[in-house]
Amino acid sequence: MKKIGVIGCGWLGSRITDSMSGRYEICATATSNGKAEEISSKGFKASVANFPDFQLEEKMAQWNEMKDMDILIITIPLSGKSCCASSLYNRIQHLLSFIGDFNGQMFVMSSTGVYPDVPGEYTEESLSWENVPGESMIRKRYPQVNILRLAGLMGDNRLLKNYNVSNLNAPVNHIHYEDICNVTEKMIEKNSEGKLYNIVAPQHPSKIQVINAQKNLPSTEKTVGEGKVIFSSKLVSELDFVFKYPDPCNFH
Repeated sequence: MKKIGVIGCGWLGSRITDSMSGRYEICATATSNGKAEEISSKGFKASVANFPDFQLEEKMAQWNEMKDMDILIITIPLSGKSCCASSLYNRIQHLLSFIGDFNGQMFVMSSTGVYPDVPGEYTEESLSWENVPGESMIRKRYPQVNILRLAGLMGDNRLLKNYNVSNLNAPVNHIHYEDICNVTEKMIEKNSEGKLYNIVAPQHPSKIQVINAQKNLPSTEKTVGEGKVIFSSKLVSELDFVFKYPDPCNFH
């Protein structure tokens, strides 16, 4: 049985571990003892690990589980969208010390938020990993890493209707967490390495259309306004991937 490590067992990480339960030996990190106990109660190996955005007096110790690890999935925020360059650098340096010289299959969950907040159509070719600081730092150390740029995480208790939303006619770029799990597992099966994919549902209704669907209201808006649209056609083409949830209006 292959051994998978999940660094960052939060909202997404916990769903990834649950989806792989029973087919892999799973080790995961959490940021608190309480969360680690919750992970352990599911039969997984759990460790407490934090990656601060300040320098440490000594290098962070390597994760004990790394010596037998086959696959590593990193879900902690590394895109650099919400922090300054020095904070991001420190956080990633701690992460690199924690991982060590890992040479197995590897995934980093990045974000489609790395693309400019400008209306238009975006593919992976619109922005190289070399121009995204967090992705670049990881890729240069681990050339085998697969970078998955995730759209807005939705599904389960995450629904657009629960948020304060502006620009209601703009298109959405969303992804259901089950499709993230399915993409990851398909790439594991194919032994994918060094890939960069946008993970986003192929349909882009407007925010108001999604909200009305989630509230079981008829949608009076038939057209979608101007906005940013991110394509996942490369993923579909190279992996022959079929989305379980192609339409964000049906995520609920």
